[in-house]
Amino acid sequence: MMDSTNILGVQVILITAYSLIILLGLVGNSLVIYMIVKYKNMRTVTNYFIANLAVADLMVDSLCLPFTLVYTLMDEWKFGLVLCHLFPYAQAMSVNVSTLTLMVIALDRYWCIVFHLSSRISKKFSFLIITVTWVTASIFAIPLAIFREYRYEELPTINLTITVCTEKWPSNNSRDAAIYSISMLLLQYVLPLVVICYCYIRIWLKLKYHISPTPRNESHQRRKNTTKMLVMMVVVFAVFWLPFHVFQVAIDLGCGLVFQEYKLLYSIFHVIAMCSTFANPLLYGWMNKNYRNGFLLFFGCKDKLQTSQVDGSLRGHSYTFRATTYHGSFRHAGENGQQPTHV
Repeated sequence: MMDSTNILGVQVILITAYSLIILLGLVGNSLVIYMIVKYKNMRTVTNYFIANLAVADLMVDSLCLPFTLVYTLMDEWKFGLVLCHLFPYAQAMSVNVSTLTLMVIALDRYWCIVFHLSSRISKKFSFLIITVTWVTASIFAIPLAIFREYRYEELPTINLTITVCTEKWPSNNSRDAAIYSISMLLLQYVLPLVVICYCYIRIWLKLKYHISPTPRNESHQRRKNTTKMLVMMVVVFAVFWLPFHVFQVAIDLGCGLVFQEYKLLYSIFHVIAMCSTFANPLLYGWMNKNYRNGFLLFFGCKDKLQTSQVDGSLRGHSYTFRATTYHGSFRHAGENGQQPTHV
């Protein structure tokens, strides 16, 4: 049976989808970083974490999507031995950073709002936390760099030799891959989702039943609006990434033969998951007035800002708005011409 991803129409759709995701992701996340770097009053602890998320998304857009698309369409690894090991490591590390950072933001807001902490963590300490997230993410991704094989594969039916880049675990079967996949699913998807949902539910309940004096109503409403956005971010993450994770675990458990169109299904689920890389800046611009005003100024739409002025601050608006997003995965799959593997 012909592989559907070899059909010209399907390839055009995939190229278009990946290209749009890359373009929107690069532009959107670059704008987020630009806003935080350019405007002094945007340099808050939470916004530093948001910038860290944007950097991770930029890595996914630049290191994951182009390579995965080419590998999917060509059924052959064209990027050499070194990138065979570095490519899956870099992209796994970037999505790990996103997950860990989101947990940090959720816990930071939880301690601050639920327990009424008078002072949040310092900016210097936030940089230490960001460093720890990258180190931890790097450690989690090491197996995908070590247990990798770059080899030549003979295709006698068409008298052709191709190069492939696949996982090669010590047991030489799918058991180790399944153990790693399930472990990372629990550590990098289920556990973070549970922790973050718990934090935001507690925050929501705290704000819902909190009675604030009149002078503090504005701050209280701002926190409620922020929490609404955070809940939406978590929903987006869960919906976008769940199909891909379920499919990946099924492949690792040896169910790949059940899917006659497993390569096409992988591509569809991967595209859906990757949409989270540009969904984050869109949600910032839609639900966060400060980011929205800054984006409009960047594109020259100053007439839409009315009283807003960006000279390091937005007069008439608070730049202490807290926001985040939940995006991430700990493994990205690719193709070796036969069955998707973790890339």
